[in-house]
Amino acid sequence: MKDRQAHLRSDVGEVGDISPKVFREELHRLADWIADYRENISEQRIAPNDEPGAILAQLDAAAPETAAPLDEIFADVERVIVPGVTHWAHPQFMSYFGCTTTSPGILAEMITGALNVNAMTWRTAPAATELETLVLDWLRQWLHLPNDFTGVVYDTASISTMHALATAREQAAPNTRKLGLSGRNLPTFRIYTSDQAHSSVEKGAIAIGIGEDNVQRVRTDAEFRIDVSALRETIASDLRKNFKPLAVVATVGTTSTASVDPIPEIVQICREHKIWLHIDGAYGAGLALLPECKWVTAGWNEADSIVINPHKMLFVPLDFSALYLRDIARLRRLFTLVPEYLHLRDPVGAEINYMDFGVQLGRRFRALKAWIVWRAFGREGLAARIRDHLRLAKLFASWLRDDVRFELWAPVVMGVVCFRFKAGDDELKMDLINSKIVEGINASGRAYLTQTKLHGRTVMRIGLGNVLTAEEHLRNVWKMIQRTADEVDRAVGAQN
Repeated sequence: MKDRQAHLRSDVGEVGDISPKVFREELHRLADWIADYRENISEQRIAPNDEPGAILAQLDAAAPETAAPLDEIFADVERVIVPGVTHWAHPQFMSYFGCTTTSPGILAEMITGALNVNAMTWRTAPAATELETLVLDWLRQWLHLPNDFTGVVYDTASISTMHALATAREQAAPNTRKLGLSGRNLPTFRIYTSDQAHSSVEKGAIAIGIGEDNVQRVRTDAEFRIDVSALRETIASDLRKNFKPLAVVATVGTTSTASVDPIPEIVQICREHKIWLHIDGAYGAGLALLPECKWVTAGWNEADSIVINPHKMLFVPLDFSALYLRDIARLRRLFTLVPEYLHLRDPVGAEINYMDFGVQLGRRFRALKAWIVWRAFGREGLAARIRDHLRLAKLFASWLRDDVRFELWAPVVMGVVCFRFKAGDDELKMDLINSKIVEGINASGRAYLTQTKLHGRTVMRIGLGNVLTAEEHLRNVWKMIQRTADEVDRAVGAQN
């Protein structure tokens, strides 16, 4: 009887969906909730201080047997879920690469959810396929890539890089798709990247059977760019040991410092040794939209592949990663495998089935959100917002220079600033203090930073990329850093 009463109180009948009337009411209420959340997000605590398991402890562990009313479900969202997430879109969240949430992006995700199409073939979603082709060409033009580069959309740069490396492997060891790597008397392949590059290079090497130990991390220079002479020496040493150089992964916008590897010089090495050149521009490639930053594209037209994540700098909601290859047919030959139930005759001109360009069969309609966001802002609007984040980064760097207790630890190339509090000569003590400053700020719930290691030392790091972040928010965070540094310095000093 109790279960029956609970069922009657729900919004869902025994069969079918909730009624159109209830759905419309809840949709309007949700729209207001989203707008209120977005407008008042600065009042939210950025991150919870809960212990692991605190969220689960507030939720019913038993799988639901009967339907619950939407009022009750949404009440739990407000009570448990919202306080239990890190609010990346908060204007004083300055961690990682900043949050690219925008109002047009949120609207686009709602439409995508309503349509819920599977963009695996042209036939299953003609608009999804053709829109993906369109937005990829828009982005190719903005990146100043020549026409022989063609793209495909994945979820993240880790997956994009894995597919690029798999294509490089197939070129170096033909028929690996069919025969695999074992029992073929193949050489041991090597992949080269800088000591600042993303861990996705090792993950890609694991996934394609090369092995993480065969990723050679090359030292960087004083500006955290790959040392070209060290790269040459490493390749030469591997050749003497009968290793086979497979690929170089150069980075445009490294994770810690946003440094840019010297691509034109790396191109020369790759061409000399017939090595695949993949450019990881997941973050930094977006800088190409600014005419004054076209310098960042030097050498790109000579690469074999390049990845960019528009969800990092170009205001497309997570997740959206674009991989471009010169002669993308190589990628298609590697991954095309059509099951019998998809052998349907497509009309002339429908030769693009994006499921053929990767491991994934089912694919989200990601292109829609890029199309909506980029039309809503235009290249000029995107560039203006990126330009403002660069301005804020340089402004923050100027504040650091004016305070003798702090020092910059990397050139400010993009919207990333790495810095260190230094109030003495004991480097280990300063490492501890810098780490505790970040921990203290994040625990406050009013700002959020990250820390990283540069030249073996702990440094603080901010990343700017949120359209809601204004100069006042940056100044608030700077004052908090100064105040927290004083408090931590005194507390650590008192312990010694």
